[in-house]
Amino acid sequence: MQMLLALALLALSAHPSQVAAQAAAAAAYAPSLTPCPPGTSLLRETDPTDQSLSPGESAYISTRRTEMLPEAWANYLTAVLQSIDESITLPEYVSDIMGGSCGVPNLPTLGIATSGGSYRAAIFGAGVLNTIDGRNATSVRAGTGGLLQSASYLAGLSGGGWLVGSLIQADFPTLPDLIFGNPTASADAWGGWNAQTDILQPSSNATIDSAYLVDLVEETMGKHAAGFPVTLADIWGRTLSRHFANGTNSLNILDNSLPHGAGLTFSSIAELPSFKSHEQPFPIILSESQSVHQNSSLIQNVSSAVVPLSNPIYEFNVFEFGSFDPMLSAFTPTKFLGSPNKSICATGFDQISFIEGTTAELFNGENTTSAAFFASPVGPIVELIEALIPEPGLEMDVALVPNPFFGVAPSMFIDSNEELLSLVDGGEDGEVIPIQPLLVKARGVDVVLAIDAAADTDDNFSDGSSLVTTQKRAALFPSSYSFPHVPANQSVFLAQGLTKRPTFFGCNAPSDSAAPLVIYMANGGAPLGQVPVTNVSTDQLSFAPEQIDAMLTQTFDVATQGIPIEKTVGRQTVLDKDPEWPACLACAVVDRSRERQGMVRSGICESCLERYCWS
Repeated sequence: MQMLLALALLALSAHPSQVAAQAAAAAAYAPSLTPCPPGTSLLRETDPTDQSLSPGESAYISTRRTEMLPEAWANYLTAVLQSIDESITLPEYVSDIMGGSCGVPNLPTLGIATSGGSYRAAIFGAGVLNTIDGRNATSVRAGTGGLLQSASYLAGLSGGGWLVGSLIQADFPTLPDLIFGNPTASADAWGGWNAQTDILQPSSNATIDSAYLVDLVEETMGKHAAGFPVTLADIWGRTLSRHFANGTNSLNILDNSLPHGAGLTFSSIAELPSFKSHEQPFPIILSESQSVHQNSSLIQNVSSAVVPLSNPIYEFNVFEFGSFDPMLSAFTPTKFLGSPNKSICATGFDQISFIEGTTAELFNGENTTSAAFFASPVGPIVELIEALIPEPGLEMDVALVPNPFFGVAPSMFIDSNEELLSLVDGGEDGEVIPIQPLLVKARGVDVVLAIDAAADTDDNFSDGSSLVTTQKRAALFPSSYSFPHVPANQSVFLAQGLTKRPTFFGCNAPSDSAAPLVIYMANGGAPLGQVPVTNVSTDQLSFAPEQIDAMLTQTFDVATQGIPIEKTVGRQTVLDKDPEWPACLACAVVDRSRERQGMVRSGICESCLERYCWS
């Protein structure tokens, strides 16, 4: 640790011109403070039991529903019908709902939630999205392509937040283009995930890596000089920007004269062509709050949980930052996040790299003691920050955001009197799948595709813990959220194999009808008797293209296998994909809309939901 710090400081002293080289990135990363535009409101409060959306989100969802979704659902229906055998007949109501005969208001409202789990989750989530992408001819032939285009919402956290953040800011490319990019892309274009380069150690040369750390810290100096706190989340975000933000390709990743995504903000996504034309599902990235006032007795007994279920969950979306949780129910414009008061507005605080770093801010887990913190892999970075931009007494193991909700709901909101919000990884309460924003009643989500790539087991597979925890948290706030019944513990998921096949929750119990139906798709084991390749360690931060290709291929089989069937090939019995899976998936997607219109479940939909629903 001390050697790495010494090398970093030596690199700085040997190359004093580096500070000047980083001036462009430092200036672009620094927020600006100016008088607020006339009529600006920095606080929107909403009733906890009668939630309301921002005008921007309401308009986006409404326009997307009327202008984009009718064709998207019709295209998805066509893919389903063309993929299933002639002997399989969908009930007429499926075609009526997806084909628009029941009217635009009765089209399903689909939300997709893609989980945390570092690069593993980003790749697995990308594989599932690729499997439901209507631009992928193979997915269309499989009868799953087009579901991505039909979604209203796309939520991510941690590694899933890297996926969602990079996808939306890159103007919604295809998933292979997102991952592999263009190795010669210009300095302001999308260059891919650059996954072959390790996120924290980009070379095999300790001197180069030390100089790289200096670059990262220097890029945050402008933010510090503007009066804003700088922590590990900022440094983490600046290295993530080389992989999940525009402005870096595999050839220039170590070029310290480039801004590498500095200056790109989450709110500016509203100006991208694919967003302005309503092609993207509405994006949401989650973060948890850590507080000195929290009720630690509500921390769940699962490996990923260090934050109580009662802490507010915050969401970043293009228009607002805040929480629908009933103890707060307040938002501030994302564009003006970081504003110090009602008359002076900050702009440029909502950097995409900072948000991607915040949603994956796990460093508080390293800070069990001061000695352990400085002995951890991030210890040298903390020492380097303290050496270059000393901020005495500042909490370094969280992302710090000026509290836009200071003074709000002092009897309920635990951080009402805190000047700064301390934000950490979005899955630190044990909910690694970002379902919570899709339970907001004002959003009216009918069905959630929940993608789970958490490493819950010893062999880095998912065990259903996240859904168990979401069920518990929703029960804490019954007036605000409804969630369908799932097993009470992960042992049921494992014993019944619910993570090794797609499983539907919320199909039959009358009490579940107020909640979205959940289509659970987990990285729970290799499909069809294959050798597993998707259960890589959370700590793996670089991937060869060949390894990513293998993971994407296996994820495609996970997402298209359904409940595998046995068939005889020669003298061997092998597992094969369920030929009814495309129809069963379509049945689940429309089931809430069917129920809302008083239609009776029938035909293959009845048998499909009997097989795929957990009860």
